[in-house]
Amino acid sequence: MQHKKVQVKQPKYGKIAADIASKIVEKKYLVGERIYARSSLASQYGVSSETARRAIAVLQDLEIVEATKGSGVMIKSYEKAAQFVKQFLEVQSIQQIHIEMLESMKRQKEEINFLQEITERLVSRTERFRSVNPFVPFQIEVLQHSPYISRSIGEINFWQNTLATIVGIKRGEELFISPGPYITIEPNDIIYFIGNDECLDRVEKFLYS
Repeated sequence: MQHKKVQVKQPKYGKIAADIASKIVEKKYLVGERIYARSSLASQYGVSSETARRAIAVLQDLEIVEATKGSGVMIKSYEKAAQFVKQFLEVQSIQQIHIEMLESMKRQKEEINFLQEITERLVSRTERFRSVNPFVPFQIEVLQHSPYISRSIGEINFWQNTLATIVGIKRGEELFISPGPYITIEPNDIIYFIGNDECLDRVEKFLYS
C-alpha cells in the first residue's frame, strides 16, 4: 500500500512576511533601515504586487515595519519581529503534528480495510475448500469442566449426540488415530472430528452443556 504525504500550503504572503521578520531577527535588516518598495519586493520573491502588499500589511499590522507611500518600508521593531517568527514556527510545528496524526490515522484505516479484505478472502476460500473436501477435520479442546471427563466415546454416545465422527485424539505428545469406542476423554485432549458445518456447534454444546 502506498501512502500519499499530506501537504499543508501556507499563503505566500504569510511566508514572505515570516521571511522578512526572520531577516530582521538575524539582523540582516536593522531597525530604522528602509527596505524594498512593494514592487521590488514582488520582484525579489517572484510574486504579484498584491501578494507583496499583503505581506507588508501583515508586518505593518504587527508593528514590525512601517510602510510609507513613496518611501518604501522601514524596519520598526526587532522584538515584535522575533515574537512573530516564534509564533509562526509554533504554528508550523502544530500543523506538522496534526498532519502526522492524520497520516497515521489514514494508514491505520487502510491497514484495517486490508486486513478485513484478506480475512474475507481467507474465510471464503476455507468455506469453498471445505465444501470440496468435507473430510478436513474440525478440532476442539476438552476442558476440565466437561461432564464427560474420563468417560469413553461409546459410553457417552458421541456420534449419536453430535452426528460427528471422531478421527483422532491428541493427548500430550501422543496422537490416537481412529480411536475406538473404548478410549476415554481426558482433560486437555484435542479431539479431531469430521461432519457438516453445524457439527462444531453441536460438539461444543454437547461437551459443555
